Amino acid sequence: MCRSIKTLRPPALPEEATEEEIRAAALQYVRKVSGFRAPAAHNQEVFDRAVDAVAEATAELLAGLQVRGQGQKAGA
Repeated sequence: MCRSIKTLRPPALPEEATEEEIRAAALQYVRKVSGFRAPAAHNQEVFDRAVDAVAEATAELLAGLQVRGQGQKAGA
């Protein structure tokens, strides 16, 4: 996939991932999938909605993951 998207769960990131880190990963994903680094004005709204949706799904995923060897959920 995209090498600039970093792992956001422990132990790769021992502390909880920030909203900024989640959004940056979502942006990189949408850029990779769409093929646009910066979309044209007529695609900006759909591009931004996709970043929002991916960021929300990522936050939900991180909140629900259970990392072995840790007594609690990742991000909890």
